[in-house]
Amino acid sequence: MLEIQNLTKRYKKTLAVDQVSFVVPDGQVGILLGPNGAGKSTIIKSIAGLLRYEGGIGIQGMQAKSLEAKKIFGYVPEIPAMFDALTVREHVEYIRRAYSASITDEEVAALFERYELDDKLDKLGNELSKGMMQKVSICCALAIKPKVILFDEPMVGLDPKAIKELKETILELRDSGTTVLVSTHMLEMVKDLWDVMFVMDKGKIIASLTKEEAADRDIEELFFGITEREGD
Repeated sequence: MLEIQNLTKRYKKTLAVDQVSFVVPDGQVGILLGPNGAGKSTIIKSIAGLLRYEGGIGIQGMQAKSLEAKKIFGYVPEIPAMFDALTVREHVEYIRRAYSASITDEEVAALFERYELDDKLDKLGNELSKGMMQKVSICCALAIKPKVILFDEPMVGLDPKAIKELKETILELRDSGTTVLVSTHMLEMVKDLWDVMFVMDKGKIIASLTKEEAADRDIEELFFGITEREGD
């Protein structure tokens, strides 16, 4: 479970996030939506431990800042960062050792094959395209077998085959009981994935909705209906 409690973040005099609270239960996919400047990136970076903030963030009942929580938390950033001098293979091996991950060699090989990296294992980080870097970032996050995983605009830069695989991966994570949060503006890409939706604007959650509450309504219809109503 991922639990956000009264999260507040200021950049000097600017209030970027204003007492935001929401929960994504185990075995569900939460979607964080909102226009540019709504505060999504600030929330994502706060959850990932990249920003100082006021309020609380819980991962499986533990404080997000604790070492125990970090061991079961996976993060795929919007802009992947690679080590220039490490190969694709070495990136995942580095994560395996850093987290003392239980993933087997066979499971790692299957990840590389699934994301079409098996013929690029010896390429260095500075030799990879944006899409390839994104795939490596996804594999690194999955290698720790997270209980909670956060994806920030994960489909930007991916080819259609990789997008298909990532969607299937997210559903498999959900079905295995993992908590998933996806921050995105690509509504079409997540329309079949979400269980609970959180819509942000001007630093606040302006609406939250479960798939059951949405019934058969399309995610774009829901999102634009909420944001246009809020604008009025």
